[in-house]
Amino acid sequence: MASSSSPSLSPSPKSSSVSDNADKEGQQELQGKIRGHEVAISELEHLQPSRAVYQKSGNIFFRRSIKTAIASEQKQLDLAKARLQKLNAI
Repeated sequence: MASSSSPSLSPSPKSSSVSDNADKEGQQELQGKIRGHEVAISELEHLQPSRAVYQKSGNIFFRRSIKTAIASEQKQLDLAKARLQKLNAI
């Protein structure tokens, strides 16, 4: 009877569940970033070509052309997708 109520006999892999939760949170965060980059690209594509946009780099905003801003967002999107694939492969 004492052995059935003993917490040491019931194995609970807390370390694996903690890492699973961290992986899920990391995947959700990356999916949110991916969605944000996709929305930004879509919005930039619907602006007039002659219009300039401001893009944040660090703590400073820089005036850029739409093409440059789309290229930068696409690069960040590709990096985020690569990180997500790397997480899924593990």
